Amino acid sequence: MPDLSAVIAATRFGQGAAPGELAHIGSDPRGWLLAQLSSQPIPPQLSGLPTTAEAAQRFAELKAVRRMDKAANQAGAPPDPAEEKAKAEMRALYTTEAAARTRLAIETQTPFTERLVQFWSNHFTVSTTRFEVAHLAGPFEREAIRPHVAGRFSEMLLAVMRHPAMLAYLDNTASIGPDSQAGIRQKRGLNENLARELMELQTLGVEGGYGQEDVQALARVLTGWTVGNEREGMVGQFLYQPRFHEPGPKQFLSVTIPESGETEALRAVDILTHHPATARFITTKLARHFIADDPPPAAIEALSKTFRETGGDLAAVCRTLIARSEPWKTPLAKMKSSNDYVVSSLRLLAGPELDDNAFLRPLNLLGQPPFAAPSPAGWPDRAEAWMGPESLMRRIEWARDLAKKLHRIDLLQLAEEALGPLADATLRRAISDAGDPIEATLLLLAGPQFQRR
Repeated sequence: MPDLSAVIAATRFGQGAAPGELAHIGSDPRGWLLAQLSSQPIPPQLSGLPTTAEAAQRFAELKAVRRMDKAANQAGAPPDPAEEKAKAEMRALYTTEAAARTRLAIETQTPFTERLVQFWSNHFTVSTTRFEVAHLAGPFEREAIRPHVAGRFSEMLLAVMRHPAMLAYLDNTASIGPDSQAGIRQKRGLNENLARELMELQTLGVEGGYGQEDVQALARVLTGWTVGNEREGMVGQFLYQPRFHEPGPKQFLSVTIPESGETEALRAVDILTHHPATARFITTKLARHFIADDPPPAAIEALSKTFRETGGDLAAVCRTLIARSEPWKTPLAKMKSSNDYVVSSLRLLAGPELDDNAFLRPLNLLGQPPFAAPSPAGWPDRAEAWMGPESLMRRIEWARDLAKKLHRIDLLQLAEEALGPLADATLRRAISDAGDPIEATLLLLAGPQFQRR
């Protein structure tokens, strides 16, 4: 029987146990996790996917096709088949990105790394619900999030802030300093969305001690941070436009930032990273994700202390988390999100045999399509968001459909592979007494032991 701590490592820190994974983890689950904090090569499942610049260029070309077709339609010409082809290619871009991400979570040999990538991607949400950035969500995660999950928070924050997806998603491309050259000429002003969400959702938290004057100051600091276009020959690339930047010093969180153009934002990142409210807000979210919906204050304080003392070294914070006793306690306290449930089910059962649409269909059915959080706050990380009666019924319906497609398998062995000692005598007896393999599979996948992490 696998060790209970191996089950917790695979289930709470990872993506759910794949066959043989508990044996691989063995008696050193902490060592297994710590090894994943080292630098990892780009997974083969992500090879060949477009960069930000490539995706933006193709999107610009597809938009041009759509504009031409719209103009032709208004002139009375019949619809151009190129329009439908452009729409289909836009959908295909999303499907390819979302399926690659999901397949990687199912097949990965470093599931803790993938959980960290998805945690931080959700924290710094860029959502495909905004048409303008739908093509950039995948490149954003690969370029701004993945390289930094075991690095420094300030480096990830800066990469996020400079990425065209975030600048467009939170409308910084529309923000112009009122007293800048462009602001005076165009009579346009600030857009505060990025500055506000940067503090409220990504660093200090809503109770982080900032005021409206700090939101406006940060918005002024960020003026000029925009995205290049065809005219500049910089489609889909970060671009600093001095003529958009608000001149003069800014008073931000009681610190005076002298006028220095683009580099003012670097000073703001440093202020935010070293603010004690950021340490507490970030580590509270980590503790909530890896321990419980209402994490113990002692665990939050220990993680926050490490964050502060190391200047936001995320690997050090993860090492503190792994070393704490709270994440290793049972019963498992976290309800799996829809993404967690689908990934862990397919990881255990039949993931590699499925095509792209088979990966994405259940995530759409269960209400958590990849890269499509409903707001900049990201997907919720508390049980009530995922355990309503309708949500649970949809899980059961999907699990039943999945069970019908499975080859003959030893479900008792599979229960042990997934849950180890958490597959208690009651569950094992229920699986043994099930009337058919479909019912037995449902008892495993729909049971409380498998639904939690």
